[in-house]
Amino acid sequence: MKAQDDGKPYDDINITPMLDLAYVLLVIFIIMTTATVQGQKVNLPKASAAPSLATQTTKAITVGADGKLFLDTIPVTLPELEQRLIQQKALTPDFPIVLRGDSQAQYQSVIDVLDLLSRIGLAQVGLATKPLVK
Repeated sequence: MKAQDDGKPYDDINITPMLDLAYVLLVIFIIMTTATVQGQKVNLPKASAAPSLATQTTKAITVGADGKLFLDTIPVTLPELEQRLIQQKALTPDFPIVLRGDSQAQYQSVIDVLDLLSRIGLAQVGLATKPLVK
């Protein structure tokens, strides 16, 4: 049995797999561009542009203008923050942390968090800032 009885070449292209691939790539692109460090809204201080430490395993610690602490989006106290970071360090020994301090926050609050991170032994710490606009 012949697939083509009239002898002419098969000239139709099935584009369904190509469209499936395009949709998958579009979804992946949308997910990856929206995957950033989430947290509380703070007014960040300004600094020059530098590479970001933010990855999917990054923990964000936010110090609000009123001195309240947040781990990602969860409000915590300093002892709770220490306990959660020790638990995370047991799972992932060297994970990056981004410290986001409001520009109106007490300097001592940010220093307390930095002391805590040093005491725990976490070395990959970045300070989040806004790019300096000239």
